[in-house]
Amino acid sequence: MTRPPSPAAPPFCAIDFGTSNSAIALSGADGRMALVDVEPGHVTMPTAVFYQVEGLAAHEEPRRLYGRQALAAYVEGHEGRLMRSMKSILGSTLAEQSTDVGDGRSVRYLDVVAGYLQRLKTVAERQAGKPIERAVLGRPVYFVDDDPERDAAAQAALASAAWSVGLRELSFQYEPIAAALDYEQGAEREALVLVADIGGGTSDFSLVRVGPERRGRLDRKDDILASHGVHIAGTDFDRHVELASILPLCGYRGLGPQRAGEAPREVPSRVYFDLATWHLINTVYAASRVAELRRMRDFYGDPQQHRRLMTVLDEHLGHALIGQAEAAKIAVAEGGRTRIALDRLEVGLEATLDEAQAVQVLDADLDRIVDAAAETLRAAGVRAKDVDVVYFTGGSTGFRPLTERIAARLPTAMALHGDRHASVAQGLGVHAQRLFG
Repeated sequence: MTRPPSPAAPPFCAIDFGTSNSAIALSGADGRMALVDVEPGHVTMPTAVFYQVEGLAAHEEPRRLYGRQALAAYVEGHEGRLMRSMKSILGSTLAEQSTDVGDGRSVRYLDVVAGYLQRLKTVAERQAGKPIERAVLGRPVYFVDDDPERDAAAQAALASAAWSVGLRELSFQYEPIAAALDYEQGAEREALVLVADIGGGTSDFSLVRVGPERRGRLDRKDDILASHGVHIAGTDFDRHVELASILPLCGYRGLGPQRAGEAPREVPSRVYFDLATWHLINTVYAASRVAELRRMRDFYGDPQQHRRLMTVLDEHLGHALIGQAEAAKIAVAEGGRTRIALDRLEVGLEATLDEAQAVQVLDADLDRIVDAAAETLRAAGVRAKDVDVVYFTGGSTGFRPLTERIAARLPTAMALHGDRHASVAQGLGVHAQRLFG
């Protein structure tokens, strides 16, 4: 008698929910993991949601756009709210709070995270043709620096969001460990690898033993000699670049008017720090705050600076400016010097940024990241000369001055670069295949 074929095993996935970009790997009929095209022609998608509210009746929910569509809708000036860097609110008091998305509508921050995870899951399920209930999720070594309770709360919040969209069987894996698993797929001999995973929100390091004889093990706990990280990365770089190169033209660190017998005072700076922080930008657009800042015209010794600031607020240019700061950082990493055109603030206005300026304003952050790498070695009791490979992954490893500083601390190690945007997702897929497959 012929036996009926056994039903195919339920699919499972691995999700790299990143601060700047996200990706998902899916199990196939052959048991192998492959990255899903989360947008046409792209295996990564910007971690962005746009709540579009224009043209809605009072009872209608905002239309949600994701990834590149979300960014395009914002740039095109549609009425609504752009949300980015949602990962950064995990572990903070903001996670359970609601935020205005326009036209009197509000949404809970954690529901924004859940909605984005649902989008990734839906795309994967469309490809799988079946529901997905099992997943590995990546997480940074520390969501929150030096605060174990808030760090645990951040993972619990992410797990809650994943559970709410139907992911019932969850496992977490450190993102730098995932990158090590990705590197290990091509390793021909045993090596001691320092993984440097530097993304948008965190810089994480893990010292891991890898090799062909180890790659089949599910439990790799003994191969992880140490992990360490700091909550400093690409979005912090963007903030510093904007504060240093763009926002001074709008009054940051500007001085008030000269009055007899008094030294001019620096104008209040809080608005500028909020404008340079993704998840706080929209707080600046509140009507009461705009009115207060408009009344502060006499605080500015240079009226042009105040006019430019009000243009930013009136035309909601905060996200566009931080996007220009990010683009300038990338351009400097690739070419050494760049112009930042600011015609939307004032015709003909521009700022410049070169590598020396970028390094100067980022110097303290770069040092803290490099120190985190060194601390990983100290925690493992390993000397720099014993490390065989430094494996760089994460979007911010495109900033050459940073990777050069890290490599200089390990002069005998081979410096290798993985796929900046996909290594972690691929490594999470390796772990998911071993766990669920």
